[in-house]
Amino acid sequence: MSGVRVLVGTRKGAFILTSDGKRERWEISGPHFGGWEIYHIKGSPADPNRLYASQSSGWFGQLIQRSNDGGKTWEPVGNKFVYDGVPGTHQRHDGTSHPWEFKRVWHLEPSLTDPDTVYAGVEDAALFRTTDGGQTWSELPGLRGHGSGSRWQPGAGGLCLHTILLDPINPDRIYGAISAAGAFRTDDGGKIWKAINRGLKSEYIPDPNAEVGHCVHRIAMHRARPGVLFMQKHWDVMRSDDAGESWQEISGNLPTDFGFPIDIHAHEPDTVYVVPIKSDAEHYPPEGKLRVYRSRTGGHEWEPLCNGLPQRDCYVNVLRDAMAVDSLDSCGVYFGTTGGQVYASADSGDNWSPIASHLPAVVSVEVQTLK
Repeated sequence: MSGVRVLVGTRKGAFILTSDGKRERWEISGPHFGGWEIYHIKGSPADPNRLYASQSSGWFGQLIQRSNDGGKTWEPVGNKFVYDGVPGTHQRHDGTSHPWEFKRVWHLEPSLTDPDTVYAGVEDAALFRTTDGGQTWSELPGLRGHGSGSRWQPGAGGLCLHTILLDPINPDRIYGAISAAGAFRTDDGGKIWKAINRGLKSEYIPDPNAEVGHCVHRIAMHRARPGVLFMQKHWDVMRSDDAGESWQEISGNLPTDFGFPIDIHAHEPDTVYVVPIKSDAEHYPPEGKLRVYRSRTGGHEWEPLCNGLPQRDCYVNVLRDAMAVDSLDSCGVYFGTTGGQVYASADSGDNWSPIASHLPAVVSVEVQTLK
């Protein structure tokens, strides 16, 4: 029988939740790396036993951990990151150099076809790749060479490359998003990048329609339709039908268009999920009611999903990497909160239940569908 593995990164370790295809009973393993921030943990689409985790600490720095057995055992890798061809140095976005101080890996994106190839988005914003299972990492310097780096500014969480999307049809096309710079795309495997922010408008920057400077929170793409992108930005939910060349707002009837995560139903490319929070100053659900909103029309028209979720006195947040879906016949949707809950719906969001509670603050949620 098929099953599901939910990979949860938290402020104090990683947790792995597993269930069969019914998704009614869950086993919890963890904490792995107890006491460490696990900003992201994700499995390889090419090998269900291969997992990667971003482990960081203000005292001990950054490590990448790798598992070859589905999270039962781990080994540290990734002690060698080569920044623009020179280990240990970092060319600032303004062109000056200084000793490289690596803060954290925000996002790990394994290759769709090779378990040894993984992309990493880091803070200070840059993109790395390993082709040897995480032992060594080399920068793809074309992104920082775009020419707009002097205008990149850190968002509240830092100057982070937090989203990496790999096109399943065109292996040379990669999307990335940086807070607070915007969205970027390469069509040649990472050599040359272009900003893809036309149509974005941000009132809090000097030029609201600037090429870069927009605080993009998250981008989502459906594997069956990789030219269509959905975005949650710092205010506004957006859609692009031309691979990011232009964007249109689809916030519609949402109670607020501020939030962090956005994801897409595994089998319905026009079914989109967001979790609105009250504002950029008040990072909790409107009226203290935790609700996921779903659009079955690709945006504009949204419905609240709240059956099984707390509808009073709830003041948690859901961070940008903390929502995911499985690919079972009845698509499952999952998200984690800063209050340490992980919620799951086995029926595309109609009904929810907590599958873990009292965890440390959840930073990321990823899902593997196991055959």
